[in-house]
Amino acid sequence: MRDVAIIGVGLTKFGERYESDLRSLISEAGIAAIEDANISNKDIDMLYVGNMASGRLTEQEHIGALASDTLGLSNPPSLKVENACASGGTALRQAYLAVAGGSSDFAMALGVEKMTDVSTSEATTGLGGAGDKTWELDEGITFPGLYALMARRHMHDYGTTEEQLAAVAVKNHDNAYLNKYAHFHKRITIDEVMKSKMIADPLKLYDCSPISDGAAAAILVPLDIAKKYNDTPILIAGSGQASDTLRLADRDSITGIKAARIASKKAYEQARISPSDVNVAEVHDCFTIAEIMAMEDLGFYKKGEAAKAIENGETKLNGKISVNTSGGLKGCGHPVGATGIKQAAEIVWQLRGEAGERQVTRADIGLTHNVGGSGSTAVVNIYKRVD
Repeated sequence: MRDVAIIGVGLTKFGERYESDLRSLISEAGIAAIEDANISNKDIDMLYVGNMASGRLTEQEHIGALASDTLGLSNPPSLKVENACASGGTALRQAYLAVAGGSSDFAMALGVEKMTDVSTSEATTGLGGAGDKTWELDEGITFPGLYALMARRHMHDYGTTEEQLAAVAVKNHDNAYLNKYAHFHKRITIDEVMKSKMIADPLKLYDCSPISDGAAAAILVPLDIAKKYNDTPILIAGSGQASDTLRLADRDSITGIKAARIASKKAYEQARISPSDVNVAEVHDCFTIAEIMAMEDLGFYKKGEAAKAIENGETKLNGKISVNTSGGLKGCGHPVGATGIKQAAEIVWQLRGEAGERQVTRADIGLTHNVGGSGSTAVVNIYKRVD
């Protein structure tokens, strides 16, 4: 297995991109990544496209070929990777494995989702397919409802409060305010979160990530050639993926995500680090409770202690560990197929020292955590700066 580095990343503005279709979003992110990597589009020899619901939301399937055609690539193997909300992270991991295994020298991982051209109910139904259609979606529960169940149980078992949930949203909006790519550029307060519309008790409007459009891309190459193209390649030091039951009711516990614990253990072992070594992390905060559970699942805090730590500011920019410096899914937005690769782009910028106003003072080791559905899939990657 070869060491693998990211030499280029590209990102679109996330948000309600009514003026853009799939092609324009793919072009915007893909070209930016190619230019950042200092390579030609003709160099790409493998393309993985993370996308969950293009067929349902845009009536366009065959996304691998669409992306390759749009970017003018030289006929590489191109395919769509669908893994619910973890589609982007999974596409990145597949590109990593292709380069590590020797079947690719210049792999692109691209994630894209166009979600705002349909009604909220249509988008909600489309996203509901990430859960168990028969026993969850058809019975009337939505993803806010599933995560509300997880939140309520976490509150019951560990004393987590609604104000602590709100603190996650406030922090991530603060970070998104500093990010030109973010869906939201509005700081909010605990009081505003608490007074926002109830979506699924105890989760309110500001506890939920938005429906967004956007795309992200990354170029991966063998580490031994990376510095020919970029002075600051970022090593993918560890990668793990795991699955759990599709239906939430079948889990051993609903106060955490077992797949994330397994995936992170694999990634830490491969990278030969511990959670305490991580300086900056992008975690999957589709709902505020998801970030609290992630901080515990990833080993940053013991079970039941993350909510208080977040409330106390330990995960703010340049806190004990800087979490969701991009604004996370909550503030930066959540175009489902793009999210996992956007997370990687943010970590690359942080480790390069190119994150601008949201730059973490010490950023040597970063982590991304991308979850599919209510925790049925998790992908965790660890990144190191190459000195």
